[in-house]
Amino acid sequence: MTLEEKFKELKKKNEKALIGFITAGYPTAEETAKIADALIRGGVDILELGLPFSDPIADGITIQRASESSLRAGMNTDLYFDVVAGIKGVEKVCLTYYNLVLQRGLEQFVNDCESAGISGLIVPDLPVEESKPLLKICGGYETDLIFLIAPTTTEKRMAKILDAASGFIYVVSLLGVTGAREKLSDTIHPLVGRIKERELSRDRDVPLAVGFGISKQEHVRTVCEVADGAIVGSAFIRLIEEGLRSEENMLREVETFAKSLKTETKIF
Repeated sequence: MTLEEKFKELKKKNEKALIGFITAGYPTAEETAKIADALIRGGVDILELGLPFSDPIADGITIQRASESSLRAGMNTDLYFDVVAGIKGVEKVCLTYYNLVLQRGLEQFVNDCESAGISGLIVPDLPVEESKPLLKICGGYETDLIFLIAPTTTEKRMAKILDAASGFIYVVSLLGVTGAREKLSDTIHPLVGRIKERELSRDRDVPLAVGFGISKQEHVRTVCEVADGAIVGSAFIRLIEEGLRSEENMLREVETFAKSLKTETKIF
């Protein structure tokens, strides 16, 4: 199933997508699969799995700590694809940085994504203007190259992104880096409105998923009123970090939290 097909399936069930992010290899490669299973049991529709990089410019301190810990524990690109291939029962997306894609070779990286069952690829530091080589290769596979649109994205760049977009568009809700926030940004509604207006004028209908700062049920509810999905990352990583002393309790907390968020994606 492609990512866009997943969004269509959810729409038929009157649901929006809950997209969960975790860092592969945190706290260990072995526990990543268990955490993924807990998220799947909790109702996550799409799972973003971060391939850690030493200079994650888009990530806040919580995900940075997880990435550093994962790298120290031996996570690398080969191990990443082995771990991700073992995760079943959910649509999967890889989030990483362009240096790692370039080092492996663009086609090899995308081929490895497909072999591991990854449906989408997010590369935050790859601007749309420089994405043509990777975009062309992704077009030859069943792997969507997912672009980010932020409050500062110009109309010209937004048009380019909408022309190239597939899978879903990652709508960045605020300026800055990832991280759980107490309050949602006021930019979400006008930004989503701008994108939808542009989509309508260009006859595009790529799903919109909002991320950065989403950490509570009310955040997910508010986002799902205007977008097709909510992306939650740092809040899950924080639960994992806080539960390192007891794997059993941590997995239960992750599953319970995911369930509570998923309830807010259902349209009544």
